[in-house]
Amino acid sequence: MSAKYPLFGLLVMWLCVSPPLSAAPAIDHWTTPKDIAIYHVPTQGLPLVDVRVVFDAGSARDDRQFGLAAMTSALLDTGAADWNADAIASRLDGVGAQLGTGVSRDMAWLSLRSLTLPDKLAIALETAEAILTHPRFEQTDFERERQRALVAIQQRGESPDELADIAFNRLLYGDHPYAHPEEGFTETLTALSRDDLIRFHQQYYTRRNALVVVVGDVSRAEAETMAERLVGGLPVGEVPPALTEPPAKTAAASEKTAYPSEQTHVLIGTLGLKVNDPDYFPLYVGNHILGGSGLVSLISEEIREKRGLSYSAHSYFYPHREAGPWIVGLQTRNEKAGEALQVALDTVSGFIQRGPSTTELEAAKQNIVGGFVLRLDSNQKLTEQVAGIAFYRRPLDYLSTYTAKVNAVTREDIRQAFARRIDPAKLQTVLVGGGAKP
Repeated sequence: MSAKYPLFGLLVMWLCVSPPLSAAPAIDHWTTPKDIAIYHVPTQGLPLVDVRVVFDAGSARDDRQFGLAAMTSALLDTGAADWNADAIASRLDGVGAQLGTGVSRDMAWLSLRSLTLPDKLAIALETAEAILTHPRFEQTDFERERQRALVAIQQRGESPDELADIAFNRLLYGDHPYAHPEEGFTETLTALSRDDLIRFHQQYYTRRNALVVVVGDVSRAEAETMAERLVGGLPVGEVPPALTEPPAKTAAASEKTAYPSEQTHVLIGTLGLKVNDPDYFPLYVGNHILGGSGLVSLISEEIREKRGLSYSAHSYFYPHREAGPWIVGLQTRNEKAGEALQVALDTVSGFIQRGPSTTELEAAKQNIVGGFVLRLDSNQKLTEQVAGIAFYRRPLDYLSTYTAKVNAVTREDIRQAFARRIDPAKLQTVLVGGGAKP
């Protein structure tokens, strides 16, 4: 249930007077005798706790039933134990709690925010525990959610940027589990059944496949009690096998799809980063200069500012457990697509050859370091960061060493990392547009 349930008005006053969170909080981690992995960050000043339960149950676990992980997550809170969706909403609203579910390619999660007042927290935890351990997956709810998803997929087909994204991932990943969109396709959703969701939940929503992040004004002992309450009733289960590595690209490839739009959407890229990649910081800082810093990036400067070929042009890494994509993206007038594509390729090749200037590097570091604290300026943001650290097994001091690792990156680090990882002769290109009917 993605809807947010309001906290009590009194909380507004507490939020106004609460001190800012530390930029480098300490993360405590342990595993209970019941095999429950817990990551705890104690905070003070607000009578709040944020909890995120994370499972290795993202869309990469769909097998060939594309959309299964997303459907399972979406239906978790439509009915659980003795409560339907309205009863769940009423219980959470009555204690000022917020609950949400979601999926990415790698993970699925349930998030809970509650006041720490014992009577209110108890109801919030009881409700979340039922959603995790006893979802009902009612047939009527399943049909309704599937129909909603099918409508969204139909609307997706009317969006050239989304079509370009789907085509690019298919071209880049082939048959790898990262190739398909999280929401699946019309034919795969149509083939799903309620029993498929039940089976997926039983297989992946297990104790050994879970980790629990607790951030807020609670002690270590309280955090453990909360974690055991939430996932202790799940079957023990097993950790799923590791994903295979995506096959490396050995040659350039290009795919063009006609679409009746005034602009052509262009995506260029290749396999990029794992989350724990040894080149993570040089590539991240370098890409900030190349195309990740908005209008002041090199790609935007060459394509937008100097030539007026596109309103927006950028590049970014999407790190996953296995190699995520590195993508250069832009939209341009149909008749200018070839020119804009060539300028983008030339800009990338030039950056790989020479690396950044000293001025560009220092400006990027200042921008990245200055914005880092904004990722941690609330309990909710901190919970998301810690969940990522936990799921991807990053070092527990990742947040406290982040600034130093950014500042340690040199021009030569960036040049060498890009030369190792981005080969202009093997880039994959997708164009969607051209004005003709598909």
